[in-house]
Amino acid sequence: MKPICLVIGAGAGIGGNTAHRFASEGYHLALCRRSNQEGLDNMVKSIKDKGGSASGYILNAVKDDCIEDVINTIESDIGAIEVIIFNLGAQIGDVSLKDLSYKQFELGWRMATFALFRTASTIFPLMEKRGKGTLIVTSSTASVRGNPKQHSHASAMGGRRMLCQSLNAEYAPKGIHIAHIIVDGAVDAPDTLGRMLGPKNFQKLRESKGMEHDGLMLPDKIADTYYHIAQQHRSVWTHELDMRSFSDSPWWNDNNNSYI
Repeated sequence: MKPICLVIGAGAGIGGNTAHRFASEGYHLALCRRSNQEGLDNMVKSIKDKGGSASGYILNAVKDDCIEDVINTIESDIGAIEVIIFNLGAQIGDVSLKDLSYKQFELGWRMATFALFRTASTIFPLMEKRGKGTLIVTSSTASVRGNPKQHSHASAMGGRRMLCQSLNAEYAPKGIHIAHIIVDGAVDAPDTLGRMLGPKNFQKLRESKGMEHDGLMLPDKIADTYYHIAQQHRSVWTHELDMRSFSDSPWWNDNNNSYI
């Protein structure tokens, strides 16, 4: 039986590239995304066409019982989940405090923090019984620094980071590896940054900073790092990683978001 990797947030960027990386190493990939059944089916097919194994699930992480039902279905129908890539974003855009509704603020928290809590609450008792498991959580600069008009996102991602720390404190001694990954820079991903900037501005950014300049983080290289983290010996577990391009200043030295 193949080991199972569950990717929550399997888009065309980090999630999709990580899925292909784990599939190439012999994992069965359980792929989840909020919508776009056709895109999900195409990703499953792409993995299978390369000799891999995959299944797909539409998962709305803010909907009651959806996360729990998918995890329990995989555990019952396919097998034990060894690795979870929690790759849900929580970006609702730049919204000033006076224009930010309670519902908008709560949505960021539900996607970034509460969904992670629900994931851990469902899978960790099973991983604890097995004495092993890995949860890799994609996060962002907003988890360590607030920016103007990012009240929902920064609060949600900061909560995500603290939840990872508390989960580590409780479950690392029980054999469960939790790694919080701060993606501290722009990722060359059409479904996230590309959608936020628009096709024209995204291509302009790729030509000026990405491509041969290596100033944009490449999703397939991020996927390599995720796979490495999942294979680490427990004597050298990575619990938090700050990841950025060689040419970017770290979050504590730079407040320049000119690429947005």
